[in-house]
Amino acid sequence: FIMAKVGWEGIEVLDNQAKQETKNEQLEIDKSYARTFETEEGKKCLKHLMSRTLDQPTWVPGGDHTSGYAREGQNSVVREIIMRIERAKNG
Repeated sequence: FIMAKVGWEGIEVLDNQAKQETKNEQLEIDKSYARTFETEEGKKCLKHLMSRTLDQPTWVPGGDHTSGYAREGQNSVVREIIMRIERAKNG
């Protein structure tokens, strides 16, 4: 790639190209998640993941508050999968 513009404008061109490549790569990954979890086995696995994470409390009264942080981390992974599947369907 040869930078067509000099100075700060040239950097913006490179930045925009990097963002576009990342967007395309992201869409491909989203589609991979969707294809994986749209199979019967994938749906079953996602349902199981949701029942073990999102459908459970992250913290219970009297419990150690730090366990809630770990549980939210688990929830974040499942939410990420669901978000990517939805983005692939809408993108």
